[in-house]
Amino acid sequence: MKVLLVNGGPHKEECTYTALMEISKILNEEGIETEIFWIKNEPISGCIACKICAKKGECVFNDVVNEFVKKAENADGFVFGTPVHYASASGAITSFMDRVFYSASCSGKKSFFRYKPAAAICSARRAGTTATYDQLNKYFGINEMPIISSRYWNMVHGTSPEEVRQDKEGMQIMRILARNMSYYLKCIEAGKKLGVNLPKNEDIEYTNFI
Repeated sequence: MKVLLVNGGPHKEECTYTALMEISKILNEEGIETEIFWIKNEPISGCIACKICAKKGECVFNDVVNEFVKKAENADGFVFGTPVHYASASGAITSFMDRVFYSASCSGKKSFFRYKPAAAICSARRAGTTATYDQLNKYFGINEMPIISSRYWNMVHGTSPEEVRQDKEGMQIMRILARNMSYYLKCIEAGKKLGVNLPKNEDIEYTNFI
């Protein structure tokens, strides 16, 4: 089993990374492979709704989004992490996740994410974390992904990795989150061995309002 952890921060090894590393450490102790995927700090275009992904099978902008979707196919779970910018997720990870989930859906690759557990974590100096947490969870809800929680909202506080590590409650929340993710993945694995089938899918029905 493998979990992809997405670092949506502009710095490769700062506060968001520190929280993700705490999760990764516990998952590894639980026998689960991990990979931290940094979205880098180059500009990431937002989705332009061209729907070329439906024809090509991937986003028209060939960048970290397509790189990630290829990895997502073989992942069993996900953790998306972001710093808080103006009481919301970073602009980069917002564009990234918009295109990841939209292109996967339009290209018929939604099954890469359906039923796979996901968690959102956020890092802030002080506030804006709960709004950011709510924002990221909506991506999982619309893609039929079980949302993994912890004993409190999934957040850490600090302006540097050293300060984040001093947030003892925040780091504990990351560890509990990792164990909850591990438990859920192992339950899925056990269910498969017992012949428990995935839910039946229905054709999507759209109701538009004028």
